[in-house]
Amino acid sequence: MYQIKNEFLSIAVNPVGAELSSIKNLETGIEHLWQGNPKIWASQAPNLFPVIGVLKNGEYTFEDRTYKMPKHGFVRYNENIQLISETKNELVFELQFSEESLQQYPFKFIYQIAFKLNGKSLEVSHKVSNLDKKPMYFSIGGHPAFNAPISLNEDYEDYYLEFDRKMDLRTYLLNDEGLVSKKTKGILDNENKIWLKKDLFEDDALIFKNIPSTKVALKSKISGSVLSVEYPDFKNLGIWAKPGAPYVCIEPWLGIADVEGTDQNLKNKEGIEQLEPGKIYQADYVINID
Repeated sequence: MYQIKNEFLSIAVNPVGAELSSIKNLETGIEHLWQGNPKIWASQAPNLFPVIGVLKNGEYTFEDRTYKMPKHGFVRYNENIQLISETKNELVFELQFSEESLQQYPFKFIYQIAFKLNGKSLEVSHKVSNLDKKPMYFSIGGHPAFNAPISLNEDYEDYYLEFDRKMDLRTYLLNDEGLVSKKTKGILDNENKIWLKKDLFEDDALIFKNIPSTKVALKSKISGSVLSVEYPDFKNLGIWAKPGAPYVCIEPWLGIADVEGTDQNLKNKEGIEQLEPGKIYQADYVINID
């Protein structure tokens, strides 16, 4: 594990997948990141690139060729990511294209993810560089899981997510293959709070497309404000946990899983980003510990 800390926070990052594995409040001693119980969900904060969620039949087409791609892309579990910079307050990791990556993703790229401590905040910065001679198509996102509850005298149902504004929100339901259907379910009606319940995720993740909000806080009716996530660079938001598990994932997304009616052409994929040759794309989100 790679670790950095300041007077308020310490973080640890697993070199495999450059996956965040700890966010500890040094003032309270509280560990805010889910610790990855393999009996429930072994991951903690996977990095999603170059797709989010599942592809139909686990594959897509680009320029008349078919490519296989695992759920959430190939950064997750990737052992080829390198630490390229380490300072007192920041860790920067990088993955470059390879002959292996070109077999499942036909673009020459550099993917970087940086973790920077700034007071009681952790800035997570994604940078994608297109080294190719053709436009590059990709999605990018985060998947951090936060402990809830954080103290023994609380229950999961004491917690709620509070957005920075009141909204009408509908989640898009997934079908049995994990594809986004046209079916929706109302979650908020001119409200800004989603209470955590053990059955909240029985239909899988809550998927909010083009969400008007840019910030959501995790709060407890007993212990008050716990943390918040700011995601102004991200159009979509996922909220998820294994039903009954003591955590909640707050997932800023640029992109989305394949929709049911997909033609599987990467250029036409809903939510896909296009990056011109020689250009760099950056998207950041911030975790604030209260």
